[in-house]
Amino acid sequence: MNILLIGSGGREHALAWSLAKSPVLNELFVAPGNAGIEQFAQCVSLDATDHRSVIEFCRLHDVHFVVVGPEAPLVEGLADSLRHADLRVFGPSSAAAQLEGSKGFTKDMCARANIPTAAYGRFDDAETAKAYVREQGAPIVVKADGLAAGKGVIIAMNEQDALDAIDSCFNGAFGAAGAEVVVEEFLEGEEASFFVLSDGVHALPLATAQDHKRAFDGDEGPNTGGMGAYSPAPVMNDDLVEQVMKEIIYPTIEDMKKHGSPFQGVLFAGLMITKDGPKLIEHNVRFGDPECQVLMMRLKTDLLPILLGCAEGTLDQVDAEWHSDPAITVVMASKGYPGSYEKLTEINGIEEAANDPDVEIFHAGTVSADGKLLSNGGRVLNVTARAATVSEAREKAYAAIERIDWPDGFYRKDIGWRAIEREAVS
Repeated sequence: MNILLIGSGGREHALAWSLAKSPVLNELFVAPGNAGIEQFAQCVSLDATDHRSVIEFCRLHDVHFVVVGPEAPLVEGLADSLRHADLRVFGPSSAAAQLEGSKGFTKDMCARANIPTAAYGRFDDAETAKAYVREQGAPIVVKADGLAAGKGVIIAMNEQDALDAIDSCFNGAFGAAGAEVVVEEFLEGEEASFFVLSDGVHALPLATAQDHKRAFDGDEGPNTGGMGAYSPAPVMNDDLVEQVMKEIIYPTIEDMKKHGSPFQGVLFAGLMITKDGPKLIEHNVRFGDPECQVLMMRLKTDLLPILLGCAEGTLDQVDAEWHSDPAITVVMASKGYPGSYEKLTEINGIEEAANDPDVEIFHAGTVSADGKLLSNGGRVLNVTARAATVSEAREKAYAAIERIDWPDGFYRKDIGWRAIEREAVS
């Protein structure tokens, strides 16, 4: 089977790495890919916004299945175009992808389906949003409604910060994503990520993870797309998983089907585990990045039949098996990220760093030129390891990082701290 994978980040490298192991795979194309992916797949120059070109490529190269990695092409309707062209695709329709494309859409769905979530208001003008903030008080959360690459959420610990965040959104800090804002109740507890596949009717729970969104050690600094992650999430025991499936996942799938937008793809529920139980912070419609990297390190089952089950409506006929060992990933980012940073800085030592068989280095923003590996983004490398404990996995990941020669990069040195604290007292 020939497969086309859309995307260029660490998530796509991890998916490509996993798909490449399938005995069913014939040829794997990745558009546009990166320097890590091109070591074992054919990277091609395709513009995911040009749906006609993607379809023509699939027909020319006898592609049987398309896997869409990032959220933006899904929100823009790439999966719809591919299905209309009678191509099998992993990823939800544009209507179903509104679960991530519009935070207000998801909050309204939660209200309809009685899904536990934070109290909220939706606003398309600054003054009404500010009045709501003054009425509710702080701490409070301000979110740009649309896609903002993981950076459109402001946790305001005082009222003035919330008012400034509203002005920032409506003044264009997040582009079109900030044309509307959602203002939410501040939830206290521990965050966790929960991944489930759906074919529109059936649901297959995958695994849990926790990530680190702040740029610097001690959870300080600005929010990023994610500076590291580990799986499984110790806070999510079997009882909580069952509760989340019952109270959040199944109601979401049923509501989407009921309203004419059945969800086919991966449902990534961002959760807050509060004293009153799990509450939904947000839904995403693609694998998390960098959570996908640790999930693929733990997955024992062939990924391809599972993804096909989503596309073909046969998810009830497949299953997923996991390594019990935890996995951890540490993001190496360009200095300055998530602000401005320099591109095309040289990276050395990757081969030596990956010598440990329990370590995989997934490229997120790299390019090769004249035999050199160069940075090509904010988040550049995901150094990922699996071991018997989170502590051991982290030691392996940081040992690998020590072998990487990249003066223009930085990384957090405390990834996995919550899980390691739990290990110390267990």
